[in-house]
Amino acid sequence: MSTANRAVVDLVEARGQFDPATAERLRARLIAEAEEQHLLDVAYRIVESPVGPLLLAATTEGLLRVAFDCEDHDAVFGVLARRVSSRILWAPARLDEAARQLDAYFARTRRSFDLPVDLRLAAGFHRTVLGCLPGIAYGTTQTYSTIAATAGSPAAVRAVGSACANNPVPLVVPCHRVVRSDGTIGQYRGGTEAKQALLDLEAS
Repeated sequence: MSTANRAVVDLVEARGQFDPATAERLRARLIAEAEEQHLLDVAYRIVESPVGPLLLAATTEGLLRVAFDCEDHDAVFGVLARRVSSRILWAPARLDEAARQLDAYFARTRRSFDLPVDLRLAAGFHRTVLGCLPGIAYGTTQTYSTIAATAGSPAAVRAVGSACANNPVPLVVPCHRVVRSDGTIGQYRGGTEAKQALLDLEAS
């Protein structure tokens, strides 16, 4: 049995037999050994926010996923396991900076994010669209048609909507700032109430 696997067994046993501090030490050892042996492909943590709990996941390349509670985090893990790696572990330290920047954003002390982002879950035109979104200034909006033109395909308004709806890193890549031409806010991965809350936060 490898050292990392032994740590997994120890941790499982600790949950039922030892005090929380001991279990936490074993969990920390598991994370450290997984990192050392390059077995930690996707680290995750949960953070609280004004729009509900957010699942944050990251590879060594950057932030991979921001998922709202309404998305079903178990289903998100399944997608990550299929499309990226099944070696997923609760390892919050890798996401400390992302958590800090999100806290600052919700506290209205940060207007943009300075984080490496791993966009492997997006491809083709969708990825091109996501590359345009950080250019939308805090507190402002642009329409789906405007983004389509910026992305080089003025007729691809529906594709822009699809790219926003499937944005793997909402908030950090601000698809909530993309609205319909008639002024209505449109759909959002976290739900329309969350989208409106984010627009209201930036407008205040």
